Amino acid sequence: MSGQPEPTVTRCREIGDAALRALLEPLGMHIAVVDDGVEIPGSYWGETEAGLIGATLYVRGDTPVHSALHEACHWLCADEARRATMHTNAGGDDVEEHAVCYLECLLAGRLAGYTRAQCFADMDAWGYHFILGSAQAWFEGDADDAIAWLERRHPPGY
Repeated sequence: MSGQPEPTVTRCREIGDAALRALLEPLGMHIAVVDDGVEIPGSYWGETEAGLIGATLYVRGDTPVHSALHEACHWLCADEARRATMHTNAGGDDVEEHAVCYLECLLAGRLAGYTRAQCFADMDAWGYHFILGSAQAWFEGDADDAIAWLERRHPPGY
C-alpha cells in the first residue's frame, strides 16, 4: 500500500493486545507488540502489516486487526513442520489462502472488541477481492473450498 493512504480499518490499538493474547495464545501463538514507528519483524507486506516468525505474531498499535488475524491463521493452518520454519512468507496454495481467510473471519467473531462484520468491512476496505463482490458474500456463499480444506485439516481454532 506504499505511496497511498491506508484505508480506514480497525487497528490493534483499538482492541488492545490483551484481546489478541486471549484469543491466540491458548491456540499456541505468542503475541509480540512492537513499538510505534519500529519496523514489524516478519511482515511480508511491510508498513503496518502484521509479521510472523515461527509461532510469534508481531503487531504494532497501527496494525490492522484483520492483518493480525490473517497472519495468525496462516500459522494455525500450517502443519507442524511448516510452522517451525515460518518466517515472513507463510506460503501455501490458493485453497489454503481461502481457508486462511475463512478462519480469519470465524476468529473475528471470537475476538473481544471486534466482530465478524467489522472483519468483512475491513477486508473490503483493504482491497481483498472476491468474485461475489465482498468478503461477506464470499464467506456466506462461495467458500466451499475453504470450508472443505478446514474440515480436512481441522486447525486449532476451527
